[in-house]
This record gives sequence, C-alpha cells and structure tokens, in this order.
Amino acid sequence: MLKLTLKQQPTVPLEAENISPDVTAGLANDAIRALHVHHGKRMCRLDEFFDVEGETSDDLEIHGDASRVKLIGRAMTRGRIKIVGNAGMHLGAYMKGGTIEVTGNASDWVGAEMTNGLIRIAGNSGGQAGAAYRGSLAGMKGGTIIIGGNAGLEVGMRMKRGIIVVKGLVRDFAGLQMKGGTLFLLGGAEIRTGAWMFRGTIVSLHPLKLLPTFAASCAYNPSFLGIYAKHLATLGISIPHEAKDGAYHRYCGDSSVPGHGEILIWKGLATSVP
Repeated sequence: MLKLTLKQQPTVPLEAENISPDVTAGLANDAIRALHVHHGKRMCRLDEFFDVEGETSDDLEIHGDASRVKLIGRAMTRGRIKIVGNAGMHLGAYMKGGTIEVTGNASDWVGAEMTNGLIRIAGNSGGQAGAAYRGSLAGMKGGTIIIGGNAGLEVGMRMKRGIIVVKGLVRDFAGLQMKGGTLFLLGGAEIRTGAWMFRGTIVSLHPLKLLPTFAASCAYNPSFLGIYAKHLATLGISIPHEAKDGAYHRYCGDSSVPGHGEILIWKGLATSVP
C-alpha cells in the first residue's frame, strides 16, 4: 500500500491528478515523491505537500484534510484510493474503474462524467456529483456514486447511465436534464427535481415538491426496483420495494421538454400520499 500524508495545507487549491493508481502503480518511492502537482501557477513536487510511504502500488491511502486538493483519481481505471479525511473538487472525474472511498466530506464535481467504478463518500458532497461539465452534453455514463450525507446543486445533471445514491437531503435541480441512469434520493430533495429531464429514473423515499410539468401516472411496485434493492444491499443500502410495505407513486415528465423520465415517490402504508 502507498500512504500519502498531507504535511501542509496548500494556500490555493492544489491540482494533483497524478495521485492516481494508474500513475503510481509502476513507480518506486523516489519517483512517486518527484511527481508534479500544480500549486496555483507553480509546478511543485508531490513531496513538497505529502509525506510518501511505500512504493509500486495501485492501493493508495491519503491522510489529512485534502479539501483543497483537486483532481484526485482523475480518469483512473484501476485500483483503490482511500481518503481518511476530506477531498477536494473533481474527485474521480472521468473515472473509468477502481474504487474511491472518502471518510469525510467531498467538494463539487464528484465523479463528473465518470464511465465506471465506485465512489463512496461517508459525509456530505458539494454540487454537480456525477454531472456534465459546462458545455458538455452528457454527465456520468456508468459506475456508482454513494453519498452518505447531504449533497449540493445539480446532482446527476445530464447523466446518461449509472447509479447515484444520496442518503441525506439534496439541494435544487437534482436530476437536471437527466438522459438516463437512476438517482436515489433516500433523504428527499429541495425544489425543481427532474427539471427538463428527458429520460431516466429518480426514486425518492420522501415526498417531493414536483414541478407542474410532471403528471401523475400510477401507484405500483416496479419489478426493476427489486433488482436494484438486491444490488444496493451488497453496498449496505436498503430501499423498500415490497407491496406489503407500500407503493411507489409514479410521475412522468418533464413535459416542457418534452421528456419521458419518471419520478417514483415512495408511500409507505402508514404515511400520507405525497
């Protein structure tokens, strides 16, 4: 295992896309310490900011508050990164494989435009998780993002495939312009959920204030959620899907696009209609 310990906080965001299993797997300790990072306009060595222990590994562990360290795991295809602390912007952007785990919070653009792999955030996340970058037509195209706390704006914006699970509350515009994939809102969301969505599925376990461009369709227990429930259970996540416990109320939209997406809102047998 390769262990990186942050020894000083950068005064401006530190761009560190070389902190990736794809880069470190074939390098000895001295070569890893010499990897370049960008501190503002200045190119620096990695060991100016991190103590480096171990060598030649695709299993990385980062210790310290890395909330100002950007681009960790960018475009990684293999291996594992564990951040014991917080993570900065663009964590796992363009990720193609492997696993990233954060024990604290993460900033904006987690897993932006990723195509495969697993990102798990124990705490809160910023906005645009799994989203498309400005000017890009598609967000995440595969993989899984799990956020244990709350999340910011535009989660899943323009996503095409993959799974995003947020256990806490999500801010405005969750699923903005979704084109596919599945977004699970276990703690509900604020306003404008699913705005301009074309396709895809948003599942909420709490009532939502829906846009008037979503039309009520039916109440049922879709069989595909049973498959999702089994998969998510392997990741430690439980969702209701049995008819004996309640049903999902289905809303179709966004008709202003017009779109063919769906929002499923759980209603337990002991709860009120959303």
